[in-house]
This record gives sequence, C-alpha cells and structure tokens, in this order.
Amino acid sequence: MNRLQHKLFISALVVPSFVILFAVVFYPFVYNVVISFSNMNLRHIKDWSLIGPQQYVKVFTEPTQPDFYLVFIKTIIWTVANLTFHVVIGVFLALLLNQKEIKARPVFRTLLILPWAIPQYIVALTWRGMFNYEYGSINIILTKYMNLPAVEWLKSPTEAFLACILTNVWLGFPFMMVIALGALQSIPHELYEAADIDGASWWHKLRNITLPLIRPVMVPAITLGVVWTFNNLNIVWLVSNAGEPSDQTHILVSFVYKAAFNLYRYGYAAALSMVIFAILLGFSLVFMNKTRATQAAY
Repeated sequence: MNRLQHKLFISALVVPSFVILFAVVFYPFVYNVVISFSNMNLRHIKDWSLIGPQQYVKVFTEPTQPDFYLVFIKTIIWTVANLTFHVVIGVFLALLLNQKEIKARPVFRTLLILPWAIPQYIVALTWRGMFNYEYGSINIILTKYMNLPAVEWLKSPTEAFLACILTNVWLGFPFMMVIALGALQSIPHELYEAADIDGASWWHKLRNITLPLIRPVMVPAITLGVVWTFNNLNIVWLVSNAGEPSDQTHILVSFVYKAAFNLYRYGYAAALSMVIFAILLGFSLVFMNKTRATQAAY
C-alpha cells in the first residue's frame, strides 16, 4: 500500500465518524443557536425570522411561572444535594468494597450497581409509585414500622422536590462508587504498608494517601456528575409528574422542556438552553482549573 492509498484508507475510516458527529452534535447545536435568536413559536413555525438577542433578554427579565431565578436556585440546590450524597455514599461504599476482609465482594458490587444499570424512566416511575400517599411502600414503612404519620410526598412542593432528590440519589451513587473503587484499586499497597509501619491511623491513611490519590479520578467524575445532574430531566419530570404541584418542582432543564413542548416557545426555550450550556461550560472550566484535575497526584 503506497502513501496515497494509506491516506485514502484513513480518510475512509474517519469521514463516517465526522458525518455522524455533524449530524447528531454539530448541526443540532448550531441550529439551536440560530433558533435562540429567532421568534419561532407555535404561530411562527415556518415563517420564523431572526430578531436578535430578544429571547435572551426575556430569559432574565420576563416574568414567568414559575420564576426563572427561583428555578435556578432550586437547580443549584438539586445539583449540590445530589452530588454531595452521590460522592459521599459512593466513596464510602467503595472503601468498604475495597476491603479484602469482606466476603462475596463480587455479589455486593453487582447488587450495588443495579440502580445505575436500570433505565431512568423505569426507576422514576417505580419510585413515583413508592411515594404514593395511600399505597406507596415508603408511607407503609413510615406508618406500620416506624409509627410516623404518612407523608403526602407528591402534593406538596417541598416534599415532591425531596422525593425527586431521594430518587436521584439512589440512581446516581453507583457511578461514583465504581469510579472510586477503580481509583482505590490502583493505589499501590506498599504505601499503606509503610503507613502501618509508621503507626498511622485509619484516618491519617485516608486523609494523606487515599483521598489525594483518588482525587485526579474523582474530580472529572464529579464534573461529569454535575453536568448530568444539572440536566437530569427524566427524574424531575416523571417523579413529580411534569413539575407538579403547580409547577413548583421544576429545575432549569424541565423548565426548558415545558417552554418548548408545552408552551411551544421554541425560540425562548433555545435561548434558555444556551444559558444552561454557558453555565455548565463555565463551571466545568473553572472547577477543573481550580481543582487541577489534570495534574498528576504525587
């Protein structure tokens, strides 16, 4: 095979990938950017036109129900609460599963990864049934086994929002557990042996060996987890039944979905989605830079 044939062969392998990327990533993204500067809505589907940054101005100034800034605050609470539990529970379980003294570790690993393996919409609908006031298993446990009053999980904004968080915590901790477990298994055992010789306690080994060495792996995972959680439409939409009660359990991504497919404000929804993209892009760049995620651990 001569040099020209080699280049043609490489191009034949690469071009289909670029075509697919263009079709499913680049073109939809550019089209969304264009639509965000347009007046496209239910009345202007085919005759829409570019109107400049008016939709972006509406995102921050137009009164909406629910209020944009309130939804943004709830989205921050939603993301921080979920990621905190995801990381804490995931790292804790990874530390337990990394102990050789625990028998049947493969069985426990398989069981603990099940929430992540099950499709999200099935998880959301299952947990919605569990939060049912009369027949849900959670209220049955509260009333029969803990002597506590039943909670109307899906009829109050606070309880409905808490129900969404509990569902997503159960769904998301296995990912952090798997990432943390892989990082733990890559740590040389000699470091712990040297620490034992020096008389280091469990806490000192965790603080000075374990956490610093899993940090380069966990920081990108946390960044990815923030993006996923911030944009997790399925859980909020399905558990709370489209933001009920009274649209009080929306986060930004479900707010975008409502604007686009319930209110048919496509230009406004596209502008709001670009605002979300800018928020997540800025956070990812700052967080990865501040935590020095790409710097090797020493």
